[in-house]
Amino acid sequence: MTSPPLSEHDRPSEARPSPFQVAIPSDPEEARRIQDEIEAALRSQHCGDRDVFCIKLAVEEAIVNAMKHGNQMDRAKKVRVCFDVAPGRFDIEIADEGGGFDPEDVPDPTAVENLERACGRGVMLMRHYMTQVAYNATGNVVRMTKVFSSNGNGKK
Repeated sequence: MTSPPLSEHDRPSEARPSPFQVAIPSDPEEARRIQDEIEAALRSQHCGDRDVFCIKLAVEEAIVNAMKHGNQMDRAKKVRVCFDVAPGRFDIEIADEGGGFDPEDVPDPTAVENLERACGRGVMLMRHYMTQVAYNATGNVVRMTKVFSSNGNGKK
């Protein structure tokens, strides 16, 4: 269930400067505003509905995790979001001010003993819907990439 580490070419913050960068308080309203901006940027690049759905779901999970688990919903702590929509791909980096975590220690939500537990589903969804997901060594920064479907409707 692990995603391969991002190559130097695939790292959004290192590959090219992001045209959109913002730091927001740990507030769900602010998260929705950023998600709306991301959707508008994707639609302006004529991304297909399936790609938009995949990205929106993964971004929502990552931002909620940063606010809830990383920043403990402390409005004084910021979540930094940097994203770029380029031809054929979307890159995003989300960082919180928390102590981080080890993504390999997240319980498998599909295991029988975890089916009724709420934890782990966000990370699983992020890995499923994005092409690549990688964390920094501390676990408080996630970088995700989505390579767009070839015909824009989610089918290759």
